Amino acid sequence: MTENVTLFISFTIKTKKGDEGMDILKKINEDLVTSMKKRTDELRTSTLRMIKSSIKNAEIAKRGKGDLNEDDIIGVMSAMVKQRKESVEQYLKANRKDLAEKESKEISIIQEYLPKQLSIEELDEIIKSTIKETGVTGAKEMGKLMKELMPRVKGKADGKLVSERVKEILEKSG
Repeated sequence: MTENVTLFISFTIKTKKGDEGMDILKKINEDLVTSMKKRTDELRTSTLRMIKSSIKNAEIAKRGKGDLNEDDIIGVMSAMVKQRKESVEQYLKANRKDLAEKESKEISIIQEYLPKQLSIEELDEIIKSTIKETGVTGAKEMGKLMKELMPRVKGKADGKLVSERVKEILEKSG
């Protein structure tokens, strides 16, 4: 007689904004259980396991410096998306469309748990308002602008895209 046992790792997460961080993790756990029970989408199951593993690794790395909050979890998952986007580029250069497609599917699964991404127009508005607040006048002060801007768009926009948009807006205005 064989008995199947499911083991879940529990996290203690304190958030600044209520229990959003716990909600993300709770949803991941619930979706993982559902995916494991269905046994139809192995990629989804393995991706959810990777997300949990990455979050656990971040929690271990942060020990003694406080618990993970929502921003930390979003940061971990954003880094996972960024890694996969870079992998897709490399796989396409190497003409490995099968692996690029797998990575793209993983990106879409991870992004389900991230905040909605900002549109270009929304991002431009945030950049322009931050420029007004900081008084930045040219590309030489881009570092100052990015320092103020990145916390506002963290998890909602790719850093590379933000940097490109900032350069373009500063060149137009300067």
